[in-house]
Amino acid sequence: MLDFGRDSCSPLSISQAREWLVTNGLGGYASGTVGGPRTRGYHGLLVAALDPPLGRTLLVSHVDETVTVDDRDYALATHRWDDGTVAPNGVHHLDRFHLEGTVPVWTYGLGDALLEKRVWMAQDESTTYVQYRLTRARKPAPLLVKAFVTHQNHHAPSPAGDWQMAVTEIGDGLRADAFEGTMPIFLRSDGASATPEHTWYRGFHLAVEAARGLPDREDLLHAATFESTLAPGETLTLTAGTAPNADLDGTAALARRRERDDRLVAQGDFDDAPSAVQHLARAADQFVVARSTEDVPEGRSIIAGYPWFGDWGRDTMIALPGLTLAPGRPEVAEQILRTYARYVDRGMIPNRFPDDGEAPEYNTVDATLWFVEAIRAYVGTTGDTDLVRDLWPVLTSIVEWHRKGTRYGIQVDPNDGLLRAGEPGVQLTWMDAKVGGWVVTPRIGKPVEVNALWYNALRILAALAEAIDEDATLFTEQADRVAEHFSRFWGEERGYCRDVIDGPDGDDPSLRPNQIFAVSLPHSPLSDDRQRAVVDTCAAHLYTPHGLRSLAPTHPDYVGIYGGGREERDGAYHQGTVWSWLIGPFVKAHLRVYDDPATARSYLTPLLRHLNGHGVGSVSEIFDGEAPFTPRGTSAQAWGVAQLLAAWLQTEPLPHEKYERKRAPSK
Repeated sequence: MLDFGRDSCSPLSISQAREWLVTNGLGGYASGTVGGPRTRGYHGLLVAALDPPLGRTLLVSHVDETVTVDDRDYALATHRWDDGTVAPNGVHHLDRFHLEGTVPVWTYGLGDALLEKRVWMAQDESTTYVQYRLTRARKPAPLLVKAFVTHQNHHAPSPAGDWQMAVTEIGDGLRADAFEGTMPIFLRSDGASATPEHTWYRGFHLAVEAARGLPDREDLLHAATFESTLAPGETLTLTAGTAPNADLDGTAALARRRERDDRLVAQGDFDDAPSAVQHLARAADQFVVARSTEDVPEGRSIIAGYPWFGDWGRDTMIALPGLTLAPGRPEVAEQILRTYARYVDRGMIPNRFPDDGEAPEYNTVDATLWFVEAIRAYVGTTGDTDLVRDLWPVLTSIVEWHRKGTRYGIQVDPNDGLLRAGEPGVQLTWMDAKVGGWVVTPRIGKPVEVNALWYNALRILAALAEAIDEDATLFTEQADRVAEHFSRFWGEERGYCRDVIDGPDGDDPSLRPNQIFAVSLPHSPLSDDRQRAVVDTCAAHLYTPHGLRSLAPTHPDYVGIYGGGREERDGAYHQGTVWSWLIGPFVKAHLRVYDDPATARSYLTPLLRHLNGHGVGSVSEIFDGEAPFTPRGTSAQAWGVAQLLAAWLQTEPLPHEKYERKRAPSK
């Protein structure tokens, strides 16, 4: 699994469609394609979070290697240029690609010699390691490595113009300063000679950005050349980072990364799990990042997806159980919950933290309700009610603000106890695509999943109140009212729930996956027969091997292929596109109504196989709604990994016993 031979590596059409990713726990990352060509502006060896976990800046784009074996030069890099040419074409020498834990490994066949290349990042440091090992050769082989740098927001590839960087020698390598006062880039080695350079290579073509209708041309600076000779069995390690004193001992640095990978599997009790599930446990760690505050200096958050998402409140809370509790890391869950509690304002957690450090944005109706569900999952796994006591004023304020009304028309309707939300020009639910002033799926009124979450939150708060000897009466009464009126969503003639009721144009009967949460959440306001009808309807019309469609194919607004420029893509985003994370709620709902773990687990198999594609070892954000269900969007999405891992655990025989083994002592 996650091991590709020449037939899957050498053809550029295959290998450039597969992407690798390594991260550092600060929001920084390195990523690229298996075959070598950078197809996104986000691809690079060092994308550093200069204001963790955001402020992400591409500093080191790539390295070009040439190895000399038997007097023949082998160029290992592969680039596509804006005139259409591919040169060099080193992918032809690629014999094998595999993941060693989270570490990508390339094996190049150079005549009868073999060279391995590994890339990883130091945890909690903006340092990327590139290590070469000559595993088979009859004599030493000279190695020349060119390092390419830039200094640009990772969202914005840019031309060089007459840009002059300062490249200076230091003791064991080079330092590059893009501008006066910017973060310096340190390029160092554990033994190679380093020569400063200053040559711009212009016209790198970014194929995926071109297909997305975005800037697709980039210029990069060749800033350093490293030269060494590798004897058979020897290694050479290069580092690219923002600190001048990163550990140059590649053997020790790699051992630390391997030890962390092994610990992630052991913590989650995944030693006997299939290799795909072990990879998911490791991938889960890639999304957890530092977000410190004065109140929570060791605060944490979750990056919603690589390469372009930041930390979003909704995604964080939906992903939290699968990324932290399922892998046996409840202390991380607690840090995340305490961090977000610090940002609760007018009864809401933030929708997202902007990339450039602006004030948090609160345009979400459901993230806060997922926050309550995440607390329930944490308490259910750990038995820790101290957190509940500490956050109780925050939790009660959430209900108070929702009852009296908060931002964007979010308020309980006094006539039926249901939660309404929305105003023109604002997107508040997870179906949040917006192009300029066009909100693609506004869903103003009372969305079905929002009220399923509201009911679930009220029942949770009633139970938590009793657990800490607080009065549960208000929460119980409110929940009873919601249960009484939730039947308004049911469409008897169709046999499934309306997507929105009481909207500006009345009720919306569109068949969407949002109703599945009325079954998958721990507390359901639907009767048993209606729960089963929802599952059967979603299975028949929305299920695909990689998740649920966001709209039924029979709807006139259905778009089965996600592609084109931004307007076309965002117009399809929630109008038929398949979302991987929805496989989790679907499987949980199926398990609830049919109590058949084997069948429920069978729905997960295609996504586990998908770990071989797109983002190797991770789960893609979205897929086309039509076969062959091509993966789209980000190649590594937090809630996709989280929901797949959590659903796999929940379909194990007697899953409660496994969770009991993980449960930490009550504080």
